[in-house]
Amino acid sequence: MKLLITGGNGFIARNLVEQLHEYQILSPNSKELDLTNQYTVLEYLKKNKFDVIIHTATYDAAPKHSTKDPAKVLENNLKMFFNIVRGKDYFGKMIYFGSGAEYGREHWTPKMKEDYFDVHVPLDQYGYSKYIMTRYALSNSNIYNLRLFAVFGKYEDWRVRVISSICHDIVMNQPIHIEQNKYYDFLYIDDLARIVRWFITNKPQQKVYNVCTGQTVDFITLSRKILSISRKKLEIIIKNSVLGLEYSGDNSLLLKELMDFKFSSINDSLKALYRWYEHS
Repeated sequence: MKLLITGGNGFIARNLVEQLHEYQILSPNSKELDLTNQYTVLEYLKKNKFDVIIHTATYDAAPKHSTKDPAKVLENNLKMFFNIVRGKDYFGKMIYFGSGAEYGREHWTPKMKEDYFDVHVPLDQYGYSKYIMTRYALSNSNIYNLRLFAVFGKYEDWRVRVISSICHDIVMNQPIHIEQNKYYDFLYIDDLARIVRWFITNKPQQKVYNVCTGQTVDFITLSRKILSISRKKLEIIIKNSVLGLEYSGDNSLLLKELMDFKFSSINDSLKALYRWYEHS
């Protein structure tokens, strides 16, 4: 099978390219294929005729260090998405990654189900862009939304990703700085790759799935777990003492499809990532 994985330089794309090695994969970065250009995207799809497109590319200007224009988040995310889907005659199936942000960050509740979608319209551009994509995907037969919550693993940006930030601080023998303690449902990137493999080769019954473990862990507990792995004693500094909103989803629909799927243990996943940072 021939796959297009967009966002070639991104954290998720890089891991998928490594792990889905049984497929013929093209994974151009933004310089090699400008997804905001409708003409070049359509020609690219016509030329290559992919069996499956896995759309990981996203335009997110939220990180403080980002050079991206916050005013362009909605426009560019939708351009990339619709420039691909308008070429639907030239690919078999499209899998893209939604976000819990499409529920509306201000209205997050624990273990959100798929039918919580559209109870609220997101206020931020990123969440709203994902919201619009889902509205479109629900009415199209060959587009599937794997809605992500908190994925972690190697290659992610440690400056903005909680678990990698903790690993980085510990490796550098620095105090662990946490802006605010929260409970998140963290999914290891290797598990995501296994889930994507299933969606490549099978026909899902639904159009949207919450892709998460169904379990939560708070940032302080994560810090203590990784400190235990490192065998170091470092200070954990919490800037805001108020507990933040939980970020988690109900994964019942996903598990019904995957049947006997087993998630990696959080301890084993943290150990693997910490060792990677130690040797990077």
